[in-house]
Amino acid sequence: MKRWTVLAALLLSAAVSYHADACTGITLVSKDTSRVLARTCEWGGSWLQSRYVVVPRGYTQNAITPTGKNGITFTSEYGYLGISVMQDEFVTEGLNEAGLSAGLFFFPGYGRYEEYDESENSSTMVDVQLVAWMLGSFSTVDEVMESVGQLHIVALSPEAGTAHWRIADKSGRQVVLEITDGKPHFYENVLGVLTNSPGFEWQMTNLNNYVNLYPGNASPNKLAEGVTLSSFGAGTGFRGIPGDVTPPSRFVRAAFYQSTAPQYETGFETVKESFQILNNFDIPIGVEHNVASAPVPDNLPSATQWTTSADLKSLRFYYRTAWNSTIRCFDLKSIRFDKVNFISKPLDEVMDQPVEFVKVR
Repeated sequence: MKRWTVLAALLLSAAVSYHADACTGITLVSKDTSRVLARTCEWGGSWLQSRYVVVPRGYTQNAITPTGKNGITFTSEYGYLGISVMQDEFVTEGLNEAGLSAGLFFFPGYGRYEEYDESENSSTMVDVQLVAWMLGSFSTVDEVMESVGQLHIVALSPEAGTAHWRIADKSGRQVVLEITDGKPHFYENVLGVLTNSPGFEWQMTNLNNYVNLYPGNASPNKLAEGVTLSSFGAGTGFRGIPGDVTPPSRFVRAAFYQSTAPQYETGFETVKESFQILNNFDIPIGVEHNVASAPVPDNLPSATQWTTSADLKSLRFYYRTAWNSTIRCFDLKSIRFDKVNFISKPLDEVMDQPVEFVKVR
């Protein structure tokens, strides 16, 4: 059978060079109880060829295994919209018509899938198809948790890195799925933040190292008569928050930025706020590369190739890209998932940032 060499090479590149991918996810809740899940997707090695896909009810897919397109067959009970990478089947983030959200986050060095067994192809799929299976098959977190154990989830290539997943539904429940020692493990994610490695439990424990952080300014500190230390400017209560782009540091920043954000009245206002917060996690393309050993890709304006935000109550899915920062929106309620055909289109019709010239009269 044909091997999926293009994506395998991409994943192998990530496994060897962990800096190539860095995703950051946050969760915000508005006063009208809208729950908004937002995230970035970074890949500093090459263009991900991301597209948006619209998948109707009744759409059947054959899962891919390391030996070809011969894995489990699954048919979508729910229509959904998502963003794919490299191939239409590989949905990385999405939302279905029942309000289930699912996303894949790179998890190198800490996950371990079960060994691939060709005799179990009828219940096997590669990790990069798991989001599509979840969005098409389930409406709640509970249903996902009950069914994941029926699958054999494997890597496309033995050398590729592993992933973990963020899954949430309209009830407000959110979990993280990590596969270690060949077995799935679910962790309740009441904080609503996720990045990459190490594991989710470690990341939550690590937050205790920053117990001293708080919003606002530090109080003046009198050291001696006539010597009082005071803030140079705003935000000294956050002094000491890590500023690098590693997953643990991004997890800490995301947790504190999310927890100190104002609560808006509506989901729409909250979505706009989620993009503002995630501006802080855009990764300039140059910082991920040691130019002495690897050239910086000249066709990527940013390692953050796209950012999404999903309102699970209103069933709206928003995105922007590194090439066009205009926020675009899909209203899933307006899509006839019983009538629409499968759609796959580039995220940007033109990969160039629009600039509006202001005329002064």
